[in-house]
Amino acid sequence: MSIELKDTDIIWRNARLATMNPTISNIDGKHNYGILEHYDLIIRDEKILAILPMESVPVNRCKVIDAEQRLITPGLIDCHTHLVFGGNRASEWEQRLNGVSYTEISAKGGGINATVNATRQSSAQQLEITAQKRLNALMAEGVTTIEMKSGYGLDLENEAKQLEVVQILGRNNPVEISPTLLSAHAVPPEYKHNSDAYIDLVCNTILPTLWQKQLFESVDVFCESVGFSLEQTKRVFDAARKLNIPVKGHVEQLSNLGGTELVADYQGLSVDHIEYLDEKGVEAISQSGTVAVLLPGAFYFLQETQRPPINLLRQYHVPMAISTDFNPGTSPFTSLRMMMNMACVQFGLTPEEAWQGVTIHAARALGRADSHGQLAAGYMADFVVWDAKEPVDILYELGHNPLVYRVYRGVITHGFYE
Repeated sequence: MSIELKDTDIIWRNARLATMNPTISNIDGKHNYGILEHYDLIIRDEKILAILPMESVPVNRCKVIDAEQRLITPGLIDCHTHLVFGGNRASEWEQRLNGVSYTEISAKGGGINATVNATRQSSAQQLEITAQKRLNALMAEGVTTIEMKSGYGLDLENEAKQLEVVQILGRNNPVEISPTLLSAHAVPPEYKHNSDAYIDLVCNTILPTLWQKQLFESVDVFCESVGFSLEQTKRVFDAARKLNIPVKGHVEQLSNLGGTELVADYQGLSVDHIEYLDEKGVEAISQSGTVAVLLPGAFYFLQETQRPPINLLRQYHVPMAISTDFNPGTSPFTSLRMMMNMACVQFGLTPEEAWQGVTIHAARALGRADSHGQLAAGYMADFVVWDAKEPVDILYELGHNPLVYRVYRGVITHGFYE
């Protein structure tokens, strides 16, 4: 390959590249993380210009960074979070551990309604301050792209407030944010006895108004026995389709309602949770190209026993993503590395599947498969330099952070060994 470098180009040299590029095979023809050794990672502006055999390109006056034989992977992608909300539900968790039922807690104003009330009462600035701390923890672990949902405002004013905070976080941080409208998360207290009327509000007012304001890029629904029915979910999806907005779904977490098949009918980006997903649903998403997003933090925190159908997902070649599902009620964890570990221990994923779940498959779950999630020419220059040799090291030993540099759009933004 003939290439002429500019003075402003940057070469990362002397690294072990875990490209996650599915076209690269090694070790008996297996993918094996798409490992490349003795290759230069060449950055121009915000993107990867090329990956070429080390020292095969004249350096001229461009900058060369010695990775000192460390591991470089794509930046981590957290494709399902509820990062912006008010309040704290640690006291509820303590009550549950002391034997108080969720029904009793909810009857006293607890549960999701407690978060809705706290979010409504919080100013945008207060929401930003608390969300920033959570985001800092994720970025410090190597996250370069993250999805953030609304869903704790549950009216036009407060859903807008949540998504405006998401925009502020995106402007103020070296991270790409994918905002999602999750107004159909729960029935707000003022519509307690008329969920259909609330869906009317979502479809006719909240969704089109906030879309016009460009506050989100996809629409999510909690389709579940304790959430919204298939018919209500379909109404929201139809409203999104009229505006050509991609959809996704919280589905099959507590029961099998067929929400996954509905998402597949709309060629949705992802189906998330899916503990109760059956073969019919797996076949549907295998045909629609929909990503299965696994959320082991919620599985762990709720002490669930029904695991997602991993073998069926493998059999039908469904891409599996992994995410923190950070939220106050069921997964209060700001560690994507811990979720990778949990996905292996609790769900039986291989370490390579876990890595694919926070890179190439997570990118696909956010509609970014052609620009994020792997080290390849033309992709965004979002990557992490780790004090490690093997990718498995990153999810094996928790409790310390092996991140050396976090690079976003070609620029070092976090560094513990600078």
